[in-house]
Amino acid sequence: MAHIDFTQKTILVTGAAGFIGSHLSKALIEQFPSVHIIGLDSITDYYDVSLKEERLQMLSGYGKSFTFIKGDISDKALVDKLFADYHFDLVVNLAAQAGVRYSITNPDAYIKSNMLGFYHILEACRHHPVQHLVYASSSSVYGSNKKVPYSTDDKVDNPVSLYAATKKSNELFAHAYSKLYQIPATGLRFFTVYGPMGRPDMAYFKFTNKLVKGETIQIYNHGDMYRDFTYIDDIVKGIIAVMQKTPDNTEDGAPCKVYNIGNSKPVSLLRFVEILEQSLINEGIITQPGTKELLPMQPGDVYQTYADVSGLEKDFGYHPSTPLEVGLANFAKWYKGYYQK
Repeated sequence: MAHIDFTQKTILVTGAAGFIGSHLSKALIEQFPSVHIIGLDSITDYYDVSLKEERLQMLSGYGKSFTFIKGDISDKALVDKLFADYHFDLVVNLAAQAGVRYSITNPDAYIKSNMLGFYHILEACRHHPVQHLVYASSSSVYGSNKKVPYSTDDKVDNPVSLYAATKKSNELFAHAYSKLYQIPATGLRFFTVYGPMGRPDMAYFKFTNKLVKGETIQIYNHGDMYRDFTYIDDIVKGIIAVMQKTPDNTEDGAPCKVYNIGNSKPVSLLRFVEILEQSLINEGIITQPGTKELLPMQPGDVYQTYADVSGLEKDFGYHPSTPLEVGLANFAKWYKGYYQK
């Protein structure tokens, strides 16, 4: 693996107003003051736009180190112009239409952003060569796999949602472009990421909003579901480590690789809710645990996500270190400051 020196680098982060993209941009600027981050985001209204604006406000405090451009990766002319103007050294593609259930009712958004948009990024990397392309995949590619922990050696040909299918296709696109044009490309399969400034469409955020309003929270599969919750700071550390080393060639000569990035400690949803409630009580956001309605499994959901992160451990020394109790306490503190100020 070749090492990349981040001095004076120009880095494109797509989805920069998003949860992971904003935290990543902040960490990059703080750790490598000479980098210039170009943040691209279309600011869709899939969830609360004011939260995206809050994240951008945070990044605007870094002056010339961060440049924001509002735009969509499905706009080929815009993507090509950005690559021509800025001569990016590295690209981190986090822009995507997220969510499993939303893909059942709004499939067009997934094809436009996750398929067409990613194709435009690959074409731009082909015509304006970059040192490294890092892109977001998802644990959802494992679909209905029964074997745990999920390993990148497992077959992932049975997606149970359109979202998962688009993410698997990203990995295939990246491999093809990497092989044909020698573009160093690393895909990261994210496992349930949580933390301050998180996504309101995620279960822990929805639970919090309902608990605050005194509404009943709905827990699917009667609480017998397990998620590999990973704290945002651990995710960002992993991404930055990956960005700095390009993958070796695979057997067929493509400099590309895919890794799981998760916590490798799945927790039942019921236990997760208990810790979340306690964190909210500790902050004075709620006074007592809420009422729960246990429901059957929903279409497109999977029973358990559990990451085998041995690849990241071996190649990058990746060790997520934030316990759920600490991560959720940090989330509760932020939530109180943001929504109850």
